[in-house]
Amino acid sequence: MSSRYHAIYAAWQADPDAFWAEAAKGIDWFHPHDKVFDPELGVYGRWFPGATTNTCHNCLDRHVEQGRADQAALIYDSPITQARRTYSYKELLDQVQAMAVVMADRGIGKGDRVILYMPMIPEAVMAMLACARLGAIHSVVFGGFAAHELATRIDDATPKAIICASCGLEPGRTIAYKPLVDAAIDLAAHKPDNVLVIQRPQFAANLDRPGDVDLGVEMGKALAEGRKVPCTLVEATDPLYILYTSGTTGQPKGVVRDTGGHMVALKWSMENLYGVAPGEVFWAASDVGWVVGHSYIVYAPLLHGCTTVVFEGKPVGTPDAGVFWRVIADHKVVALFTAPTAFRAIKKEDPNGRFISDYDLSHFRTLFLAGERADPDTIRWAEERLQVPVIDHWWQTETGWAIVGNPVGLGQLPVKHGSPTVAMPGYDVRVLDDAGHPLPAGTLGNIVVKLPLPPGCLPTLWNADARFRSAYLDEFPGYYKTADAGVIDADGYLSIMARTDDIINVAGHRLSTGAMEEVLSGHPDVAECAVIGIADQLKGQLPCGFVVLKSGVNRSHADIEAELVKRVRDLIGPVAAFKIAITVDRLPKTRSGKILRGTMRQIADGQDYRMPATIDDPAILTEIEAALNAYGVRTKA
Repeated sequence: MSSRYHAIYAAWQADPDAFWAEAAKGIDWFHPHDKVFDPELGVYGRWFPGATTNTCHNCLDRHVEQGRADQAALIYDSPITQARRTYSYKELLDQVQAMAVVMADRGIGKGDRVILYMPMIPEAVMAMLACARLGAIHSVVFGGFAAHELATRIDDATPKAIICASCGLEPGRTIAYKPLVDAAIDLAAHKPDNVLVIQRPQFAANLDRPGDVDLGVEMGKALAEGRKVPCTLVEATDPLYILYTSGTTGQPKGVVRDTGGHMVALKWSMENLYGVAPGEVFWAASDVGWVVGHSYIVYAPLLHGCTTVVFEGKPVGTPDAGVFWRVIADHKVVALFTAPTAFRAIKKEDPNGRFISDYDLSHFRTLFLAGERADPDTIRWAEERLQVPVIDHWWQTETGWAIVGNPVGLGQLPVKHGSPTVAMPGYDVRVLDDAGHPLPAGTLGNIVVKLPLPPGCLPTLWNADARFRSAYLDEFPGYYKTADAGVIDADGYLSIMARTDDIINVAGHRLSTGAMEEVLSGHPDVAECAVIGIADQLKGQLPCGFVVLKSGVNRSHADIEAELVKRVRDLIGPVAAFKIAITVDRLPKTRSGKILRGTMRQIADGQDYRMPATIDDPAILTEIEAALNAYGVRTKA
């Protein structure tokens, strides 16, 4: 079918208010908006002022009332514990109401903040929805964060309560959460009134401090008594949640998500971008601690009347590189959304995709990738083995949904490997030079979005309007700075080449590390890679490539590294001055799979660095330093 994208995008450009007013009809409002958008409110304007609504009502109550009571709302699948559980919309609503009752009994209400410190269990979703039901503002902190990092978020959000699980589970280990929460509260200046704990059977927490509550027991009482709590009416412009950006150092940066615009944008995206219908099963293989988990594990699928999957496992090792295909087959998933790093891990362990044929994937229609740059080699590997469209798209914690994508629901556009395709309605994306001047097509520069940002994007940072302006709006007046660099081609396709911090200057030439990574990842023996710029007295910076090889590669590392240097010279040119390729066993990543290039660069340049709060395994940084030293790069003065 031909795509309706260009007509839809043109309709948004011609009359943005009419476009979003029509999209807003997909949401239940208790009182309609005064204006679709008011540019005089907030930092750059606010969406749907005057309207009242409730996110929990739109995710659960209305579906129960309109015939979806018995449809599956949430499927929990944990290959770590072998547990599976399906909740219908009615059952999920009952559980959320029970949790909201327990919270309301402890004085939690409209505008109060609640920190959630949870693993991938159904109660994490219930806690988010229970907060929304009460009009409380949740702030999910990734389970397992160190006590100091949790303490900084407690002091910034000043929560009335913390909801946590007794433990999180990783393959082969159990992480006790309650001691981390207790230590964080001891470190924090702000003291929450209560800590509500879900006791998991794998590890029981001690509830021996004032304000500790066994949340499961109290929910059981509320269910047995049939207690209910109505949805609190909130303004469309009221905050739904605060989400602190990963890798935050010093003062936390709390992205605020408003209530009304968030629902309108996410509901629109499910049908038009992801091409998923109500009643179908949608799986975002992420974590509730990240923005993808907020938007596409919890809110968007439930707003749209879909079934969502909560998966407690890993793409490899729980038990093997076929677990994604098993989940898709078992639960009849039609669309999977995950990070490219997950597929690189699968490709590394199962380069020929032999596990795929073990499962019935006949219901599976589309694979969506986001969270970091999707290299063309990984996309081709997935296309060839899965025989479904593989859709790269690009967005940020700050935006909450896709800035650029390939709108399957409007009719898929041609795929250009390496590009997440085109701007979604609401986003006027430009590429500017450092002085703020527009650049011609095909020229590398700063990616910005013309204000106002569309519904669903952050209106500000928590209690920090001035910081919001300085971080995102001041450098390019009239635009939102994405801090990503890239190019827009003659067809309007955007390619994200690097964070602006990862544009390196080699003898006066601005070069993209992303372009070099694309070349390295195209080598048949390379599973994944990262390129950083390291300080050089002569050229300013030199590119340094780290590569992880596929399983079963038995060739000499020196031979492969020489081939990689030649590939970059042949495909990018001598101007890249690419001479350093280093084979390593693994790359340092955040728990969401983003490669910690900035920290690697600090190590290579011999700089002091702070251990990233989100790092998956700190030992990898020592391995990177040893690899650099073995190559001859001095990492210490």
